[in-house]
Amino acid sequence: MNKVILMGRLTRDPEVRYTQTSNTLVASFSLAVNRRFARQGEERQADFINCVAWNKSGEFVSKYFKKGQQVGVIGRLQTRTWDDDKGQKHYITEVVVEETYFADSKRDSSTADFDSSSFGTDMSAPMGSDSEFEVSSGDDLPF
Repeated sequence: MNKVILMGRLTRDPEVRYTQTSNTLVASFSLAVNRRFARQGEERQADFINCVAWNKSGEFVSKYFKKGQQVGVIGRLQTRTWDDDKGQKHYITEVVVEETYFADSKRDSSTADFDSSSFGTDMSAPMGSDSEFEVSSGDDLPF
């Protein structure tokens, strides 16, 4: 099984490009994901994980995700190689995004450049899934 679940902050705005052969949209971005534990006397460290979203997921990411925003991503790990112009081989490991979530608190996301009422759907559900969970207002939550 190959499944990756991440929550982190975007290190930059997503970069959008189109494939040469089929003109398919692909959005690339990097997530800063905090490590679970910090060594005593040191700051908590983060891993910077490359992610790539294709087609509708890529369109969604490019339209609504911005630098610094906390997001959740579910996908699969993929490695690939290529040779550059000088014949040198390059390797990359990245997460191919299958589902995306907004993970900022309601107060944090109010500063974003979008209005959830313009989506026409319940944005508490993941993009590309049929979730039956409903998120209520923060006042009802016990934490």
